[in-house]
Amino acid sequence: MNIMSTARDAFKKKILEEMTVDYTDTLQKNFDLAKQFVRVTNDGHVDLLVKEKVGGKDQILLYLIGKMYAKEAGLSPSDDVGNEELERELQIKTGSLLPWLKELRDTNKVKQVRREAHVYHSLPPNQIESTLKLLEKKVKKGS
Repeated sequence: MNIMSTARDAFKKKILEEMTVDYTDTLQKNFDLAKQFVRVTNDGHVDLLVKEKVGGKDQILLYLIGKMYAKEAGLSPSDDVGNEELERELQIKTGSLLPWLKELRDTNKVKQVRREAHVYHSLPPNQIESTLKLLEKKVKKGS
């Protein structure tokens, strides 16, 4: 074994020990809060329980959080969502959806992933708790 591969293996081990994040813990920690807002169906769809109480951007965020739970439960192969799915499931027209997604990306609340000719969106795991807590305040205030 050469010195270069030993150093690389040690660095890889350090990254895995000190920098990796398992967002399952975040999903578990925020489960009770999340279930106030979303449900996941057996076929991996996400239902928003407060759709009429929150605006379009918040609906997108909640849908993405629901998708993370669906993936974790093995009901969805992925936690990222394309524009077509958001339009269809949230019943938001493209003219509203695209500017909201841009604003969410620009404020680092949503990340964009490109695969081939398609664009998908997901919520960074570090945004789950703060997003849910903010939405909880908004919904309580609006009640």
